[in-house]
Amino acid sequence: MIEISSIHKKFEEQTVLNDISAIFEDGKTNLIIGKSGAGKTVLLKCIVGLVTPEKGKIIYDGRDITTFNKKEMMLLRREIGMLFQNSALFDSMSVLENVMFPLDMFSEMSYKDRVKRAQFCLDRVNMLEAQDKSPDELSGGMQKRAAIARAIALGPKYLFCDEPNSGLDPQTSLKIDELIHDITKEYQITTIVNTHDMNSVMGIGDHILFLADGKLSWEGKKEEILHTDNETLNSFLFSSDLVKKVKEMANK
Repeated sequence: MIEISSIHKKFEEQTVLNDISAIFEDGKTNLIIGKSGAGKTVLLKCIVGLVTPEKGKIIYDGRDITTFNKKEMMLLRREIGMLFQNSALFDSMSVLENVMFPLDMFSEMSYKDRVKRAQFCLDRVNMLEAQDKSPDELSGGMQKRAAIARAIALGPKYLFCDEPNSGLDPQTSLKIDELIHDITKEYQITTIVNTHDMNSVMGIGDHILFLADGKLSWEGKKEEILHTDNETLNSFLFSSDLVKKVKEMANK
């Protein structure tokens, strides 16, 4: 579980995050949504520890990481998996070597055990047959699945995903969403996803934070989001044709 309490962040004179508090539970896909400039990415970077807030606490299972030194942060990195927007696979490595990379960096496993663990993760995302391929031989969806395998290689307690469906077609996006959701449930990971994809919101939004102008404007579940009277959220949601149609069907 991750708890954030009264997070404030400024860049020069501009307040980007203003008194944001929330709890992200294990085994749930926690989504952060909002229009561009709302503060989603900065909040995610604060939670991961890449940006330090001026005020507030970020607590990982009882540990306030805002007080951590470099060594403590390095140890915490072993508990974290990251799925980047562009997958961020190394072109000079095979798919298997990409998945092994965090194991090579942070684990004390033997080479044989690192290979075995990486192959297990690739099999979990149905990518074992592609282990010897290079990333540039893969489709966008396959690259995302390989990146997910790498993200879970160390058996993380915490998984952070930045726009995981960026650049993917709707059908592939759905499969990536399902994979993230299933892995979160299966391993009881604390998963936080930064997204603007309304399909993701309606499909896997176990817990949703909606940011507007650096503030937490709404918090709830996917089952509740269509029935809110929050005007700012409704304006954001109903710019999507999908959500409009779902709303119309729900009202029939």
